[in-house]
Amino acid sequence: MSGNSELTPRAKLAVTAGKAAAAVSRAAGRGSGSVIGGRVALKLDPDLLGRLAQHLDVVLVSATNGKTTTTRLIAEALRAAGPVVSNALGANMPAGITSALSGGGEARFGVIEVDEKYLAGVAKDVTPKAIALLNLSRDQLDRAAETRMLAEKWREGLTGTKAVVIANADDPLVVWAASSSPNVVWVAAGQEWKDDAWSCPSCGGVMQRPGDDWFCGECGFRRPAPTWVLSGEHVLDPHGSAWPIRLQLPGRANRANAATSAAVAAAFGVPPQVALERMYQVQAVAGRYDVVNFLGRDVRLLLAKNPAGWLETFSLIDPPPTPVVLSVNARGADGTDTSWLWDVDYTRLAGHPIFVIGDRRLDLAVRLEVAGLDFRVCETVDEAVQSAPPGRIELIANYTAFQDVRRRVGN
Repeated sequence: MSGNSELTPRAKLAVTAGKAAAAVSRAAGRGSGSVIGGRVALKLDPDLLGRLAQHLDVVLVSATNGKTTTTRLIAEALRAAGPVVSNALGANMPAGITSALSGGGEARFGVIEVDEKYLAGVAKDVTPKAIALLNLSRDQLDRAAETRMLAEKWREGLTGTKAVVIANADDPLVVWAASSSPNVVWVAAGQEWKDDAWSCPSCGGVMQRPGDDWFCGECGFRRPAPTWVLSGEHVLDPHGSAWPIRLQLPGRANRANAATSAAVAAAFGVPPQVALERMYQVQAVAGRYDVVNFLGRDVRLLLAKNPAGWLETFSLIDPPPTPVVLSVNARGADGTDTSWLWDVDYTRLAGHPIFVIGDRRLDLAVRLEVAGLDFRVCETVDEAVQSAPPGRIELIANYTAFQDVRRRVGN
């Protein structure tokens, strides 16, 4: 079905104007233009997002960590069943989503990453067939508020949704948010970062966590029985069949993303074996995990935006004495509050030569000093790379710092 040909004249005008604005932005060297293009389009037709999605089977993906990668994996899996339109580069607020969907007139599926704060509103606009909820943890507290409030917004927004909700059974906040939905598929995807879920989101009581289980001893809120399970290098489907997960993306967190993606694909009729085989094609996601050669050195680019993300990233870097460059900014897109640095266990970097860059390098330096680590503060990524001892360099950066590095190293 051709979607854009069915749009109203006003909607067509909005799409055309949005694309023109995006082209001007790109020509001026101001990025992809997707956000400004979407804003212009929505100004001309406030209902455009819903109109663009009406011919699509839509899946929304939301989480604090992993949503861009999971969106990419789901999109690759669903291409086995038909054309896909997706905001694969992470423009995940309504304007960016609108811009992405405006190019998907011939698509059958829409695979859409959604910022946590906007999930309920976007779900109302696009009437998704499926919604994937991966995790919730502290991030950009100055913008998104604390996690319990965010979970409550999800819970209220998803009450009675007709979408099948594919949710992480190991995150109590996600379970509480998803429990208002009538049709939930639970995935045991794991949760390494637990510091945002020690109190019960339902009653405020203390959460008990024996082994992989969890429950509230006061109100009885507890972990649901999952039907999909990440087990080592395999995902177990609802029939108990084990399917191997072979990815080019590193780490346990990405295997968890693949397990959830397989459950989503199954909701659209794509078998696990087909879905997982297609996911192997994904080598990097918007520059994340890429290894680039810069100033004669191999540098692996890793994104970590919050305590949970840094914890996962530390688990996949090469062991000491691999040099590590850390870069932190605190611009609007990052959240301007850097107090989260104190929640990250930087002692895991002991033994690594550490180099610190970014707008807030001195904030990070104080944190590393307190952690008792040896490090060097550098003015630029060039200085850090040139100062690092031999070996591949692991470069870990938060959001805008990561974009700065990518521009500098030509990636």
